[in-house]
Order: sequence, then structure tokens, then C-alpha cells
Amino acid sequence: MHRLKHLVHRSPHVPLRTTSLCSYLWQHLRFKTQGPAERYGLKRFSTAEATAETRDPARMREKTLTMATLNPQVKAVEYAVRGPIVIKAGDIERSLQEGVKQPFTEVIKANIGDAHAMGQQPITFVRQVVALCCFPELLDSPAFPDDAKQRAQRILQDCGGQSLGSYSASQGVDCVRQDIADYITQRDQGVPADWNNIYLTTGASDGIMSILKLLVSGQGRSRTGVMIPIPQYPLYSATISELEAVHINYYLDEANCWALDIEELQRAYLTAKQHCQPRVLCIINPGNPTGQVQSKKCIEEVLHFAYEENLFVMADEVYQDNVYSPDCQFHSFKKVLYEMGPEYFNNVELASFHSTSKGYTGECGFRGGYMEVLNMDPQVKAQLVKLLSVRLCPPVSGQAAMDVIVNPPKVHEPSYAQFAKEKSSVLDALAHKASLTEQILNSVPGIKCNPVQGAMYAFPQIFIPPRAIQEAQELSIAPDMLYCLKLLEETGICVVPGSGFGQREGTYHFRMTILPSPEKLKVLLEKLKEFHLRFLAEYSQLEPQISRTNQDQHREMSNQPD
Repeated sequence: MHRLKHLVHRSPHVPLRTTSLCSYLWQHLRFKTQGPAERYGLKRFSTAEATAETRDPARMREKTLTMATLNPQVKAVEYAVRGPIVIKAGDIERSLQEGVKQPFTEVIKANIGDAHAMGQQPITFVRQVVALCCFPELLDSPAFPDDAKQRAQRILQDCGGQSLGSYSASQGVDCVRQDIADYITQRDQGVPADWNNIYLTTGASDGIMSILKLLVSGQGRSRTGVMIPIPQYPLYSATISELEAVHINYYLDEANCWALDIEELQRAYLTAKQHCQPRVLCIINPGNPTGQVQSKKCIEEVLHFAYEENLFVMADEVYQDNVYSPDCQFHSFKKVLYEMGPEYFNNVELASFHSTSKGYTGECGFRGGYMEVLNMDPQVKAQLVKLLSVRLCPPVSGQAAMDVIVNPPKVHEPSYAQFAKEKSSVLDALAHKASLTEQILNSVPGIKCNPVQGAMYAFPQIFIPPRAIQEAQELSIAPDMLYCLKLLEETGICVVPGSGFGQREGTYHFRMTILPSPEKLKVLLEKLKEFHLRFLAEYSQLEPQISRTNQDQHREMSNQPD
């Protein structure tokens, strides 16, 4: 709290606009003690005496839940994707609607992978089947194709009372689990999948958190350590903090298109062994926020490492349909494990995750997902079912949506032509926008962006002048946070600072989604380019002299000769 208070006291060298940002952070992130109940007492009571009594501060009883009594693990949780910049973006958006003048006409939220919010249209077949499941009376309507009706009827027959409004089994609707197993077998070219190993989840996040809950145990040097990539999706660091596990960071190789280096894995593992017990290895493929697609050879090395060190592998594969580079191909961890032979396939503990939220459907709001769990101890498996039972079941509508994604129209069915056209249209557009984003960002002096091979994001490195870094330090915020706050205030563009995902010391990034329409994405990138050049000019003028190291960095990132 002291650090946030410090933001309000402006340095004489800090521009006024930055001060307003800092004031905003203090006003909106501090923990308020003057809510309606405190201001107005207990006016809900009918007697004037009760109201009068509550006006005496000495008579106000202390709250049970305060910052002092709050679970410290909750305080430790951070989730940059919906952090202070996004909160401020919402406030600015509301002010625009109320007629407040800004130097822009709209807020472009490029902070999160929410496809439909960015204008992507739903896949017709997905919505048809879910609509039929939600309102079975439509099964008599000639407006719906027979293949959609057949899928809806099959799902409803496995629901209690043939209604989507009933609870399902905690593991999910049986026929949906069976369809997922068939999908995995087909995806992995014949590698067998047992539907008893499939668990429906509330998005992939629910499955990831459930598996981590099982894995965290011990105290002191025996406390569970969880290996996560840096940069990483903040769900992992937030869950690890909440569970009071130990973060083990391994760094992706930015110079090699964010590849996963086995030597870096070994370094992180051996270092962590000195103070915790590494038990879990998390991989995100294709990568979020980095957009890389791991090669088969890399995955083999990772699985061999996990086998040798007896690590539980968690493979986050929610972007498996989002591969754009012609030189890349998605390889599931399960398929690679199978091809490494029975010694690996029958022993390495692996949980793989998928979701309705990404891919070509972008159905984030349904909160549908699944996980496949291999080689789990049978007794532990029973504990997993018990843990899942506590939350009863995932949304059944989300399970229906997940079923359609893994069981789309076949070539001979009436909906196939439209489905195939819509799917390819979405994925072709994303591939075009991935290339466009990389191209424009790399044309800007002081910005360097690796190829966006897959997923939905670019994670460019940005040069920040030493004076801007000093200003951020005076304000007790990360330099890329300062950059992103100023970008939002001056252009209306909302992106997430790289510090929210983790990055190597001395480097700065931001994450932006490639989901806006091509027209809006071009506007976003051009405004970003203009802002970055202004930012460099403003802070370079304040510099008496940029150090040789920073000159070299700036020149290298600008791709300009010495």
C-alpha cells in the first residue's frame, strides 16, 4: 500500500498525465474503508435509535474480514490480463459513452483472447446444436439441419430428464466424454484414448487448477515445486501462489523464436532442488503469450526429461487449432509420448487440456473444456473425482458446445460445407493477421517481434529509454507498465505489460491479441507505431546521453546498421 501511495506524490520530473495515471492506480486499487455500510450505518433498521447509535464511531463493531485477516495467499495472487490497465480501460470507455472528450474515439481492448468480443462471428453449427439442446421444441423446426438435430438429441438423451438444465455426472456427460475420446484418437492418428480418462471442466482453467491442487503437498524443502515457462499465462503463477506452492521459472529462448531449451529446464530444476521438491512441469503449446509452436523433437526432449526426473507433465494445448506458420505443425504431447514407446507411454503421468474458448470457435462464454489424464494412480484418480464432485459439474451447455467442437459435421452431412467454409475463414483470417502484426511491429524502430507461429497473441520486445525506466522506478511501477498506461491514455489501446507474464531481467514487452478485424488491427498497429516513436522522442530529449549499451540495443531492435 505504501508503494501505491507513493505514486500520488509526483516527482518534479514526472509529466502531469503520468501523475493522473498514478492517482488512478491509488484511488482504484487501494482497499476502501468508506463503503455504503460505513457511511450510512444501519439505516435498514426501523428505529431512529438504531440509526443514531451507529453514528458513534466508537460503537461500530470491527469487521471479521479485513486486510489483516484476509488469506495471505489471496493477496499474493496476481492476474495481469484483467489487472489495473484493464480496469482503467473500462473507466475510459464509460467516460467516452458519457461524452467526455478523449484524444481518441474508442478503446481498443487488445488485452485478452476474447474472439467474439473482438467481432468474430460464431460457428453456425455450434450455435445450432446448443440452441436445440437449450430449447428442444426447436427440434421440430425445419430451420435446423438434421445433423444438428441428431447431435442435440444424443446429448439430451444422456442428460437427466433429457434437459440441459439438470446436473451431469461430475466427470461430465457420458456421450460427450466418449466423443472427446474418439476425437483424440482421430487427431493422434490412431493412438487409443479411453473415455474413462476424460473429464469435462469449466474451461481449461478449471482442469489446470484441479490437477495442481492434487499435486501440491509437503513443507519446507519437500514443498511441491511447479516448473512454469517464462513468459507464462498468469493463471499458472496465480494458482501456484494461491496454493502456496513454489514457483520454478524456466525461461523460453526469445532469440530462438521462444523455443523451449532442455538445458534451461535442467538448470531451473537443479537450482530449485536446493529449496523445494520439483514435481510438476507445465508447458503451453502453442504458446501464450509468446505464440511459438514447439517442434516434435523439442517435445520428445521434454518428455524424456520428465521421465528421468519423475515429473508430472501438464500440457496446455488449448490453441492446438491455431497454427499459422507453414513450417510448423501441432504435435500433441500424448501422441509424441506414445511414439516414444511403452516404457514412456505407460509411465509418464500426463494431463492434457483443451477448451471451447480458443481455436476457430472462440466460445469463451460457454466455459467448456476437458482434460485427459494418463497414468494416474487409481487411488489418486478416485480423489480427483471426489474433488471434482465438490463443484457438482461443469456447465452442461458448455459440455454441449465442447461436444460439437470434437464432433463437427462429417463430409457427407448437410452442414459440412458451411461449417468447413466458416472454419477456414476464421483460421485464414487469423493467419493473415498474425503475419500483418509481425510485419508492422518489426517496421517500428525500437520494437522487435518474433513470428506469431500460433495461438492469438504477439509478444514484442520494446526498447524503453533509461529516463523512462528511471521515471517508472520513481513511481514504483514496472517500466513496461508505465509504457502501457501511457499508450492507453494517449491512444485508447489496451495491451498488457510483459511484466505481468514474466520476462528476463532488463527486457520489456507487451502482449497484444491479433483478434481485432483486419481493418481495426491496422488502425491499432499504426497508432501504436506513432505512439512508440513519440515515446522514444519524448524520453530521448530528456536524456543527456544514452549509454553505449542502450544505443546498441536500440540499433539492434531497429534493425539499423551501426
